[in-house]
Amino acid sequence: MYWKCSVRATGNLCPHVLLPAELEQCRPCWHGGCRVTGDGCQLRLPRDLGEGDVGASERGSMMECTWKTVLLLVCASLAVQYTAIRSRRDSVGGPCRGPGRCPRRKPKDDSWRSLCEERPPSERSPHSPPQKHILLFATTRSGSSFTGQLFNQHPGIFYIFEPLYHVQQAFSNSSSRLRHGPDRRALLGAYRDLLLNLYSCDLHFLESYIWPEPRHHLTDYFFRRASSNALCSPPVCSEAQQAPGAPHEAQCPKRCRTLNLTLASQECVARGHVAIKTVRVPEISDLRTLSEDPRLRLRIVHLVRDPRGILASRMGTFAEQFRAWKVWNATGRRPHYVDLAQITSTCQDLAASTWTALRRPEWLRGKYLLVRYEDLAHSPEQKAEEIYRFVGLEMDDRVRAWISRNTNQSSSPAERNYKFSTTRDSKATAESWRLHLAFDIVGVVQRLCNNTLSLLGYRAVHSVADLRNMSYSLVEPRNFLPFL
Repeated sequence: MYWKCSVRATGNLCPHVLLPAELEQCRPCWHGGCRVTGDGCQLRLPRDLGEGDVGASERGSMMECTWKTVLLLVCASLAVQYTAIRSRRDSVGGPCRGPGRCPRRKPKDDSWRSLCEERPPSERSPHSPPQKHILLFATTRSGSSFTGQLFNQHPGIFYIFEPLYHVQQAFSNSSSRLRHGPDRRALLGAYRDLLLNLYSCDLHFLESYIWPEPRHHLTDYFFRRASSNALCSPPVCSEAQQAPGAPHEAQCPKRCRTLNLTLASQECVARGHVAIKTVRVPEISDLRTLSEDPRLRLRIVHLVRDPRGILASRMGTFAEQFRAWKVWNATGRRPHYVDLAQITSTCQDLAASTWTALRRPEWLRGKYLLVRYEDLAHSPEQKAEEIYRFVGLEMDDRVRAWISRNTNQSSSPAERNYKFSTTRDSKATAESWRLHLAFDIVGVVQRLCNNTLSLLGYRAVHSVADLRNMSYSLVEPRNFLPFL
């Protein structure tokens, strides 16, 4: 249908700007010469108009009608799209708090509004939204599992271990695509959306990324469920009632069966605070949108570690992926196919995030704390107290008991066979990589990561003797205070 038309009213062409009611009366027609009621406008399609039908002034008037009509149609279309987007956004609600099964998305409610309300703990109802939103921001094999347990052991914190794993699996199994591929922006946007919904205790939002897709909010494929006490304890895990005491990560997969995401959402609300660990966000600047969101009381604990120790830990944990490095470390001969890109990328991300924080942007004020893993391992209870002061919570006695049990003794045989164990003699293991990593490999990492080492306060070594001398610490005394 061709929209340009000749509008004749009282003998004149387009005598005035048409109002919406007049436009309704003067609709374009499929056939020229049709007449509608109202002011007697006659509409013709241009193909029916010859050169003798209209003059130059009439053709100009027809053009004026055309662009005004198109402009009004465009405005109407934008209004419809805006209304649809608002309706879609408002439809994402909080967790299902009723006893029955919930729909995938709840209708609009006022749960988001309550996130912004400041209420003392004594006035919180059982369905109050979380009061503290904690993000443990780290990189792979930097001590994040160990640090995450400081939050996991607190009875008032709902701790979630690496929920972004499911998003990454849904997009791509390649970390290189995250940094360089066309899906980077979409993936980071999905990360932020999921974190925002998890901080409101909407675990149903994960269902879009879990495979196989959960049915009736039930799943057997929740990544590292055993790393969360809340997901391995009653009421989420009813089987745990038969085994008193704190849940054990090695026993949870055998004891707890299908995960009910509705029960998990309800337990999240009941606990009152949410802590999430992730190693899948490259730089802290990618968290700015969350940090500025007024609905969250976000506290970011940025965990860093000596890149040489990170590499040594990755070589021991991901043997197949770091096979070339292990051959180099064992033989002293560097294979030609050693991939330096990953450790280089790790150092660049560490440096970029640290530089961003050191510039003290307003969006990080009162929301950021840098913690070196080596400092935490050397003085675990002291650093844990500092972390809890920063997030604004009291450190529970169960956290202190866990620190005492898991930092001053050797692990059991079962725990030694578990590559993600968090039980260790923390003081001995913080720099133990110095006894196992070849000096040539250390030299390469120092060259690639020189700026990062200097920025974070790690000393370089220049001889095998310095590397193996454990009485000489490579960690400079630094005091990284929260940005308030």
